[in-house]
Amino acid sequence: MPTDTSDTGDAGDGGDRPTETLTGAAPLSATVRECTLTILGGERDGERRAFASERTVIGADPRADVVVDDGAMSRFHCEVRVGGGVIVVRDLGSRNGTLVDGVPVIEAPLRDGAQLTIGRTRLRFDLGARHVAIALSPRDRFGRLRGGSVPMRAVYAQLEAAVASTSTVLLLGESGTGKDLAAESLHLEGPRRDGPFVVIDCGAVPPNLLEAELFGYEAGAFTGAATARAGALETAAGGTIFLDEIGELALDLQPKLLRALDRRETQRIGGTQRRTVDVRILAATNRDLRAEVNAHRFRADLYYRLAVLVVRMPPLRERTADIPVLVGAILESLGDTTSPLARSLRSGELLPELLRHQWPGNVRELRNYVEACLARQEPTPTTSTVDEPAIDITQPLRAVRDRWIRHVERRYLEQLLAAHAGNVSAAARAAGLDRVHLHRLLARAGLR
Repeated sequence: MPTDTSDTGDAGDGGDRPTETLTGAAPLSATVRECTLTILGGERDGERRAFASERTVIGADPRADVVVDDGAMSRFHCEVRVGGGVIVVRDLGSRNGTLVDGVPVIEAPLRDGAQLTIGRTRLRFDLGARHVAIALSPRDRFGRLRGGSVPMRAVYAQLEAAVASTSTVLLLGESGTGKDLAAESLHLEGPRRDGPFVVIDCGAVPPNLLEAELFGYEAGAFTGAATARAGALETAAGGTIFLDEIGELALDLQPKLLRALDRRETQRIGGTQRRTVDVRILAATNRDLRAEVNAHRFRADLYYRLAVLVVRMPPLRERTADIPVLVGAILESLGDTTSPLARSLRSGELLPELLRHQWPGNVRELRNYVEACLARQEPTPTTSTVDEPAIDITQPLRAVRDRWIRHVERRYLEQLLAAHAGNVSAAARAAGLDRVHLHRLLARAGLR
């Protein structure tokens, strides 16, 4: 198996990304540099907060990784992320913003000695000398998940710990990273494997029907309810319920779900009887729920109830060493391992082309690519085939510029849709656009 180098680093380069130690061909350990935040000024001048993690949240909430008592700070104010060769700070939709060396930022690299202003607090960021180990699993697969890269072995270690627990698990990550497979794998690897595995997609069911899907209803509870029906929480008793796209859950349904999770009880619509349910709760979202809590679109108490164990699924661009293994698994699932094209895909002949692509749609996009190749029985380009417009100096500047703007806009929209698996609502949120406006742009570009 190819050695994953996407997260490797040398201790002499500043230690701004995880480093790995190899035994044979399999990475067995990884480390991350310890960092510190020092309060500057005020009564707490000189107080230090040390942390060593690939993702660290700073905020006023007791559940933040680094807690700073500041009334002007948001619950989950910003996140410091290690990876890709740099250390980056990202604002989490805070009410007062995040400043780096006096400059307001949404996301920016952090240098050693940089000053952060968060709320009314100034902090100095420093790299430490100590490296802290990150737990990695020796396995190269977990349930239905495949891949032996460092990011995936770190995920397997977290999932193995989750299997041994009955706590709620929140799976985070971009669309197409395999959150659904991780949830199913947790169920299959755990003691409830013989029980039901019930999936509710909170983003696909209309809000007025989702309550009935979750809790069920009694006969006559509403028009059309001719017979009683058990909800998903009842149906999953003795097994696992997977609440996919939990970030799409309507605000008025959130306290009802919280009550059911806290009490492990469910009550059908139109009924008075409370039924105890023995069920393992798994949830997933591609949203940043901490930012949703800051924006009052997601209840903080429900977030705490769901985020008991948090597992973040890495995007494919961070685990490119897994592409050969994933292609092989996809070919097996499609039932084609012997055709000339399948052999070409498996042999690695097309690997350089696959590694060059960023895969904004992650593993789902890779599967669609392999399936398209097999359908045509020839390799298809991994990038857009739209030709760049020619620069014609006989035309007015405005006309040439308009053609380039339309070209760039179309490329952007294509990749935006691919990254969100065609979900226009999710794409609009990521692009900072109104959904209706995005529909107009897609129609103008011929993508709808």
